[in-house]
Amino acid sequence: MPLHARAGQPAQPNDLIDVVGLISDYFQLIPHPDKPGQAVSFGTSGHRGSASKLSFNECHILAIAQAVVDYRQKAGITGPMYVGIDTHALSRPAYQSVLQVLTANQLEVIVQAHNGYTPTPVVSQAIVAHNRANQAQADGLIITPSHNPPADGGIKYNPPHGGPADTDITKQIETDANAYIAAGLQGVKRSNSQLAHASGLIVEQDLQGQYIAALEQVIDLKAIAKAGVRLIADPLGGSGVAYWDEIAERFGLQLTTVNTQVDPQFGFMSLDKDGKVRMDCSSPYAMASLLNQTQEYDIAIGNDPDFDRHGIVCQGDGLMNPNHFLAVCIDYLADHRPHWGREIAIGKTLVSSAMIDRVCAYHGLELTETPVGFKWFVEGLSQGTVGFCGEESAGACLLTRQGDTWCTDKDGIVLGLLAAEILAVTGQTPAQRYRELERKHGRAFYQRNDAPIKPKAKKALLAMQAQDIKASELAGEPISAVMTEAPGNGAAIGGVKVCTQNAWFAARPSGTEPLYKLYAESFVSEAHLAEVIADAEKILAEAIKG
Repeated sequence: MPLHARAGQPAQPNDLIDVVGLISDYFQLIPHPDKPGQAVSFGTSGHRGSASKLSFNECHILAIAQAVVDYRQKAGITGPMYVGIDTHALSRPAYQSVLQVLTANQLEVIVQAHNGYTPTPVVSQAIVAHNRANQAQADGLIITPSHNPPADGGIKYNPPHGGPADTDITKQIETDANAYIAAGLQGVKRSNSQLAHASGLIVEQDLQGQYIAALEQVIDLKAIAKAGVRLIADPLGGSGVAYWDEIAERFGLQLTTVNTQVDPQFGFMSLDKDGKVRMDCSSPYAMASLLNQTQEYDIAIGNDPDFDRHGIVCQGDGLMNPNHFLAVCIDYLADHRPHWGREIAIGKTLVSSAMIDRVCAYHGLELTETPVGFKWFVEGLSQGTVGFCGEESAGACLLTRQGDTWCTDKDGIVLGLLAAEILAVTGQTPAQRYRELERKHGRAFYQRNDAPIKPKAKKALLAMQAQDIKASELAGEPISAVMTEAPGNGAAIGGVKVCTQNAWFAARPSGTEPLYKLYAESFVSEAHLAEVIADAEKILAEAIKG
């Protein structure tokens, strides 16, 4: 995908959404689930869409909320439901729709006090803490499309383990929700907003304060304060806008927060690589404004609107590649979490850097490699058998310092503070630590490309088997493994991964667009990486054609 001419430049008025029109479309437009793009469809992070495209409208949310109620009744879930919300324009109306359905079904709902916003990891941590202390198990709904553009909305369900729901659950919710929409919402219980808020079923709690007070369980905040690490945090106008200042005050950190205004147009953003407003804290183009403010600070932290992702900027080195930071975290935690024990494994998605494999091998740590999607890590985090897990898209989580479950979803706040802890304890920034890893384990060259794919080829890639790959070499090296199932849990990749001694590529179709994603890495050179990608495209074309 070519770089947009204005990538990294401030958004202009014609780049911004019409908030009033978008919210009007949410209530006025009626989707038809039998038409392309208008049905409820749960991907790896819930259902997402836009009201103006008839993919995220009031009908969708009312139906999804009722389908979730139906599921929890069948599953015997009797505790309260936590509901979180981010700062996208469609999140607030969707929040009211959810409350109308949940209260009409006589569910107790726990929300942030004073009509506040709630990051994804805060909901997850609250569910985990509640269920540790109560027999009646809680679950949660989080209304967010994560880092998606301002016109999008999203909603995801976290069952009692606190993390993303697995495919069996989301498929059931998806099917039931579409049936409700097709039936004109017959069977959906609903009150109005006034009755919902007067029902006595909506309980306000200081979820923000509870989460922040518990942060010392997972991060050595005293070390950060003592070392005087200078931090700057950019919530990108997201659901954690009020969190960083309270964290700084409570724990005595030298931390400055920027972009704390809530603007549903996100007009303060710089444009991403494709020229769109997108709150992606792992993109140097979306993070351009923060990158220009880091001269006075040791580490800068960025987060997406629901705070499940992290962007780490080290003074003098710019925005870290998420793969690099994950490897640094694992290397650091192996030596600085003595209560974990060596039996605790590390989790990574199979499209994350093989530098992680080398770091784990060096420290004698078990590595669990899963398909894409954070849901695959939930069981290990819940049981305390996975100490740290992460995705190449800048999402990760870890256990507490004592080896207990913290939360079971991605936590951008904790990962930002972990970067500060690494500097405070070692005297080196994460970027400096990564250069040490390169000297020890070799330099990794990594790239991801998105390319168009036709429906027939997309279907073939999704169903690909190892025997479909006929090639014996990749970029001059013998192919050592062809995988269509993840080695960590045997789950289907939904694509293929091909490995040699010094390189690999993986390909998987997008769940929402006519694209496929090609990931590749070489430990030889940039030129060798280009060979890997070229060969990968030929190998895939032959396999799909065959």
